[in-house]
Amino acid sequence: MQDRITGYANGIFELARAEGELERVESELFTVAQALDDSPELRSTLTDPQLPLEKKQALIDDLIGGRASSLSVDLVQLIVSQGRASELPDIARAVVEAAAASRNKAVAEVRSAVPLDEETIERLAVALGRATGKSVEVKVVVDESVIGGIVARVGDIVIDGSLARRVDSLRQAVEG
Repeated sequence: MQDRITGYANGIFELARAEGELERVESELFTVAQALDDSPELRSTLTDPQLPLEKKQALIDDLIGGRASSLSVDLVQLIVSQGRASELPDIARAVVEAAAASRNKAVAEVRSAVPLDEETIERLAVALGRATGKSVEVKVVVDESVIGGIVARVGDIVIDGSLARRVDSLRQAVEG
C-alpha cells in the first residue's frame, strides 16, 4: 500500500510542479486531507462503495470546486474515482513532504486549538528547526482536542507542549 501512496504522491508532485502550481496544490490537498481526517461522515461517504461515483464527484465539487484550483479538484476526483479516497490523507501528506523536501525542508505538522498568526508560525519554524536540527515548514492543523499549547510532529519526532500533557505530567508526579 505504501508503494501505491508514494506512486500517487510522486505523480501528483511532478504534475503540480510541471503546471507551476505545486505550492497551491500541496496546500489544497493538505486542507482536503484534514477535512477527511476531521469528518468521519465525509470519509465514510467518499469511501462508500454503494454510492455512485457521480454523487461522490458532485460532493467534491460542492466542497472544493470554486475554492481550490481546477488541478487540485481534478486530482481529488481522480483519487476518489480510483477507489482510493481512504488513502487521500496519506497521499496528500506524502505530496506535502515531497514538496518540502524539494525545497530542502522537513514538514512540521503543528496542532493547535486555535489558528496561529504568521509571526507565531515563523517563531515555531525557527524553534522546531533548532529542536530537530532540520529546516522546517510549518503546516498548522486546528484541532479543538488540543487544550491549550501545541503538539508538533516533524517526521518521527513529536513535541507535545499541550496543556493536557502538562496536566498529565503533573498528575503522574503527584501520584508517583
